[in-house]
Amino acid sequence: MSPIKRVNTRLFLMSISSSLEQAWYRHNSGALLLLPFSWLFRGVAATRRYYHQKVAPSPSLKVPVIVVGNITVGGTGKTPLLLALVAHFKQQGYRPGVISRGYGGNASEYPLRVTTESAAAEVGDEPLLLASACPVVVDPDRYRAAQFLLEQTDCDLILSDDGLQHYRLPRDIEIVVVDGGRGFGNGHCLPAGPLREPVSRLTQADFVLINSALPNRTQPNSNDSDSSDLEPGSLNLGYLDDGIENHFQLKIEPAQFRHLVTGQQLQPQSWADSRQVHAVAGIGNPQRFSTTLEQLEFEVQLHAWPDHHDFQGDELRFDDNLPVIITAKDAVKCHGIANDKVWVLDVVAVPEPAFLNKLTDAVGRLTKSR
Repeated sequence: MSPIKRVNTRLFLMSISSSLEQAWYRHNSGALLLLPFSWLFRGVAATRRYYHQKVAPSPSLKVPVIVVGNITVGGTGKTPLLLALVAHFKQQGYRPGVISRGYGGNASEYPLRVTTESAAAEVGDEPLLLASACPVVVDPDRYRAAQFLLEQTDCDLILSDDGLQHYRLPRDIEIVVVDGGRGFGNGHCLPAGPLREPVSRLTQADFVLINSALPNRTQPNSNDSDSSDLEPGSLNLGYLDDGIENHFQLKIEPAQFRHLVTGQQLQPQSWADSRQVHAVAGIGNPQRFSTTLEQLEFEVQLHAWPDHHDFQGDELRFDDNLPVIITAKDAVKCHGIANDKVWVLDVVAVPEPAFLNKLTDAVGRLTKSR
């Protein structure tokens, strides 16, 4: 595909994605036309879950398995959380490893061990970022990925990057990350809404982490079957105060700026360049990235690309000579097109200590019972 056709295709997909998100999160009545497909989607998902959990469940693995996922499409902060959990369990004496679908990658064969020298086009950007912290294996079949990880490494704890809906993978602990800023939109399942599963799925998870402050109870209720099995008002996150015991706050905080070419590191308060910047992001929720920079008192020109975008050519170059700031997830695939104006904003996930204590206790009990 020529560069022009490639860009046009990306722009077309971005336009569709933007239109859907506006319908989902601004409660556009046009999304209701897709409700029959949402009911079909929900039925198929429920059938798959029943089959893999009740009819033909996969054998349990010999080490504890923690799934970190979400029930909505788009970014919620899973990757920074996974990095934080890997670091935490290393400090506790565990040898964690990560399995992933490898979204955005297209390997010729699976399962595939990811290294820091792997190509993002083959393994995906998130696994490549995670590979700097621990052993990582990608495979669309996460159960096969877990088996391969155990065969090839000495891992004694497995973290699954996403995979909440991949029910072929047996799991001991489920952690669901919720975007506290966007919430659950109109409360409908795909394609009429942003939900992969009904909101009631949260009641079955072991832990629910709310990324950012809880919004107030102003979201309208829905009469759709995706949400009718919950109490009135439960489509706003305030319902978690009463509906789910193990929900905790998760903060994603700026850690440092890192020059993509030289590796120079700066604390946010030490930034001395222009406060007007270009923010370039190919992630699930680019607006969150822009908001983070604005909170650091930058004037942001956001250039949003689809999630897992493969940056090419001059997509990080602009005529005004302003600094360009990108995400750590995008940085792993941008070294070949970097220039001296490009900086990376590294972030760190900070979950509540009470969550880490409960999770560590649960993993300890599971380890002893194996």
